[in-house]
Amino acid sequence: MSLTNEERSTLVGLELKKARETFEEIGILTAANRWSGAANRLYYAVFHAVNALLINDGHPVNTHSGSHAMFHLHYIKTGILPTEFGRLYNQLQTMREEGDYNCAYEVEPEELILRIEPARQLIEKVEELVKDKERVFQRSSNH
Repeated sequence: MSLTNEERSTLVGLELKKARETFEEIGILTAANRWSGAANRLYYAVFHAVNALLINDGHPVNTHSGSHAMFHLHYIKTGILPTEFGRLYNQLQTMREEGDYNCAYEVEPEELILRIEPARQLIEKVEELVKDKERVFQRSSNH
């Protein structure tokens, strides 16, 4: 499916909004000691940010594994983003899946807490990359 620039911009904005809102839920869940729920929300905050970046750059994604593969291919392997962000995304997916599907698994609070700040940094970096591309596009359309 091909998107117009306006549709793409709207979709990217919605994904980034969802990433920010989902990230805010983490504070509520950690305060209530709901670690599996917080891990879920942390993963989805990053997932929505990554999808915003992929959509912004015209990389179609339909699945979680597709999102991971495209993210690693276009941003980690190319050096646009540091490998730590790729590892973080993988760790969050594993933590979320274990917390959601394995009733014997308990998310360790320390493990989750260590990943909150790097996830925030990843989301902010995605927002910067999206804004940078918007500025370049606006400059080129004004000429």
